[in-house]
Amino acid sequence: MNDPRRYVVIGGGLAGLASAVWLAEAGKQVTLLERRGRLGGRTHALEVATLHDIPDNGQHVIASGYEHLFRYLTSVGTRKFVEFPHGGVLRWPGGRATTMGTKGFQALRSLLGAHPDAGPMDRARAAVATVRLGWQCLNQPGDLADLTTDQWFRRLGMPATARVALWDWLALGIAAEPVRQESAKVFADVLATGIRLGIKHRRPVSIGYPTTDLDTLFVTGAHQVFEKYGVEVKYRAVARHIDIRDGAVTGVTLADGETVPADAVVCAVPNSYLGGLLDELPEHDEIYAAADKLGYTPIVSTNLYLDRPLGTEGTMEALIGGAEVIDQVFDRQRMHGRSTEHGWLYCLTTSGAYEQIHKPHDVVVDEQMALLRRYYPAARAAKVLHAQVVPMPRATFSQVVGTDGLRPGQGTSVPTLVLAGDWTRTDWSATMESAAQSAARAVELLLALPEYSHQARGNGSRK
Repeated sequence: MNDPRRYVVIGGGLAGLASAVWLAEAGKQVTLLERRGRLGGRTHALEVATLHDIPDNGQHVIASGYEHLFRYLTSVGTRKFVEFPHGGVLRWPGGRATTMGTKGFQALRSLLGAHPDAGPMDRARAAVATVRLGWQCLNQPGDLADLTTDQWFRRLGMPATARVALWDWLALGIAAEPVRQESAKVFADVLATGIRLGIKHRRPVSIGYPTTDLDTLFVTGAHQVFEKYGVEVKYRAVARHIDIRDGAVTGVTLADGETVPADAVVCAVPNSYLGGLLDELPEHDEIYAAADKLGYTPIVSTNLYLDRPLGTEGTMEALIGGAEVIDQVFDRQRMHGRSTEHGWLYCLTTSGAYEQIHKPHDVVVDEQMALLRRYYPAARAAKVLHAQVVPMPRATFSQVVGTDGLRPGQGTSVPTLVLAGDWTRTDWSATMESAAQSAARAVELLLALPEYSHQARGNGSRK
């Protein structure tokens, strides 16, 4: 028997896309509501009209342990556009570079101190601290949620060289927060997930990257799935609240007064856009409070078109030695095999960009070029042919001390209303995998609902 229920997904970001795709694959009647004129949410390409080029709104990296994200990419036919290099490159002021391997001796060297100035004593201390760190990730101390990552590293005895070369910037990359305010438990939870996946698949988790633009990776294939299964997409559809009667969803009211009928809803909006949608849900106050307390963290991405190559050694290079921000340089020539007709494109990403987020774009470009000149000798004579700054004030939810336990689950007291989004409770921090995993759990809850009879449709009864 075909399911007569109408499934509505609110939000066209990654969590919403994955929810709609997987519901459609399950044979459900799906409508997707998106407040903007395009899908993708915080994950999309940007066109530079003057150059006829398409960089992204921010460079993304993908861990090999992102099982649910790969499920989504397989569903939309773009899994082939993700590659995993043999190792990353750490770049030091003056141009020194160190390769951080993920296999064999190189992986061991990375864990025990990739800093070129680390001596035998530092490496020995790093070995002991790393073992303690791994053990405490899997067997977490009771006070870990009350510690910053910086405090935890100090308690573990992690030497400064190992922190500078690996652990501090890894923590920043995972939680997008300075280690002096980031929750140690957030970092520990993600590392524990990585350790378990490594044991399960008998290989360490490695970091890869897309070889195409983000629209092609995430959105284009979703459109094809929607066309195949008849998913209706409503653009410029601003949802105001989800209608609930007698403990069941009945529809979604839009800002223009229209009501979209619904028998089940996936609310897949960021925590910062949740207000008002759940007013009719009994526990809405708790969810709103959690969403507000989670807050948000800024990220700034800068696309620089230069008149010459920087001389990078890897597709992705981490700049070591910054002060409580993580700077990464992505060589789009190596990543995408793009032409240099309009210059060499380098994408810089700054996480935890609390100061940079408020600066004028020309100031950000000047600062980023000054940064490149510190690390790449070739940049000293380079000229900027074109620049694009993409500030994202609410890039992710915040993961500072005090946020542990705030993230709500996907289920609610109304079985036909579920939540999705990277800010809901998952095994990961604010990542694409968290968004995809939340969608998988939300869809699983809806697919487990008892079937409606044809006669009962619309009156909320089930069989």
